[in-house]
Amino acid sequence: MTVDLDMVKRVAHLARIAINEAEASAMADKINSTLGFVEQLNEIDVSGVEPMTSVLPMTMRKREDVVSDGDKIADIVGNAPATEENFFLVPKVVE
Repeated sequence: MTVDLDMVKRVAHLARIAINEAEASAMADKINSTLGFVEQLNEIDVSGVEPMTSVLPMTMRKREDVVSDGDKIADIVGNAPATEENFFLVPKVVE
């Protein structure tokens, strides 16, 4: 896949980035060189390589999955102008 000048200008417009012709041309060259490198990586045979999360062997740290209120109820409702039984009170907006 190659990126042309029109595609760079379109993406810049969508991202609301103001670029001139020289910047767009330079950006297209940089993007194309990056995509060329990715295409080279896709040519590598990795069929016998195990997926890994790190270059160092390590086990994932796990915590017990328990449901709790976090003991933060007072902190959460502490700044509210009006509360009742740990719920926020808001004015009625629908009749």
